[in-house]
Amino acid sequence: MVQGTLYVVSAPSGAGKTSLLKALLEKTEGIRVSVSHTTRPIRPGEQHGVDYWFTNESEFRRMAGEGAFVEHAQVFGNLYGTSEQALRELLQSGIDVVLEIDWQGARQVRKRFPEVVSIFVLPPSPQALRQRLNARGQDSADVIEHRMREARSEMEHYAEYDYLIVNDQFELALSELQALVVSQRLREPIQSRRLERQLQALLEAGQS
Repeated sequence: MVQGTLYVVSAPSGAGKTSLLKALLEKTEGIRVSVSHTTRPIRPGEQHGVDYWFTNESEFRRMAGEGAFVEHAQVFGNLYGTSEQALRELLQSGIDVVLEIDWQGARQVRKRFPEVVSIFVLPPSPQALRQRLNARGQDSADVIEHRMREARSEMEHYAEYDYLIVNDQFELALSELQALVVSQRLREPIQSRRLERQLQALLEAGQS
């Protein structure tokens, strides 16, 4: 069994990361977004165990204290974490897994999974980011200002990532994200395990 590849995808709120990943999963086989635990309230249309594992703060902190999370962080007053056991089981089954987390979580993941492939999604401009945040219609003006400040803080860590994608034209950004996944699957260490029998037959061809 060829082990799956672990990806970390980070972006400031409003950059379009979630929409890109949803489209990536619809168009690409063998890849999943990890379902994180969170203490934030469930939003309309979300499902427990599908979008997040929704839990209370005491249960979350118990799991964190037991070392159950490969990464966990507080974002906008809520706690988020990724189960290490669930993550390793997916990777060992040959599934590529995406962690949709911030730079704090990405740093923690690199310590446990040094081979992780990290991608940062950027908005095309501050004006475009503000427009997208306003267009969602979910937050007050004060919250949007707070998110803009947090976005700048998040983007200061772009150099910690392997790849940068600017989400200006959605389809172009999606194609670039898909290209990264495909190119990773074509790397020699992965392909040589996947094509072991075929390579052996090719190398043995013509031998007496």
